[in-house]
Amino acid sequence: MNTLSPALAANRPISLPELLTSRESRQSRQQAWLARHRVTLISLTLVAPGAVKDNPLTRKLFALAWQAITSLSQQQCWPVLQQEIFPLPTGCEGLIAVDLPAEQVKDAALLLELKHPQGRLWDIDVLDASGQILSRRDVGLAPRRCLLCHRPANVCARAQTHSIDQLLVQMELMLNATTATH
Repeated sequence: MNTLSPALAANRPISLPELLTSRESRQSRQQAWLARHRVTLISLTLVAPGAVKDNPLTRKLFALAWQAITSLSQQQCWPVLQQEIFPLPTGCEGLIAVDLPAEQVKDAALLLELKHPQGRLWDIDVLDASGQILSRRDVGLAPRRCLLCHRPANVCARAQTHSIDQLLVQMELMLNATTATH
């Protein structure tokens, strides 16, 4: 069975300690990959509001994101050294080690996020071989916008401007719009 199958999702709320431990584990995994490969690293996660980070919706969205980024790497003939998906209760994660300059990979990843109908739901971090994350600001882009309004997402999140239900409905609409066109 496919490890990204929506039926395998944990579908349970994640506590703050679990979320923080998950972030530390992701950073450790990234550092281990960087030490092993010494090249640019793509780290794929989702923008997933609410306490339930691994559910059928996020599994479907992650699968589409992974397919898009791996298709891009194949189309661009990127020298991929290793790639792996980690389906976790705290949300799916994916790593891809690419032997290219981080700036080139970041530019392509940002274009993919901007052009794909659901790209706004993806968080494609690009780390250079030293482990430095290239941010949107580094390439002259504004912070991410809210899914529901035009303010910066971090402002709405901090103020809890929108309910989790509103955000999840928007994510579902974005998924349905994407899958209806493919």
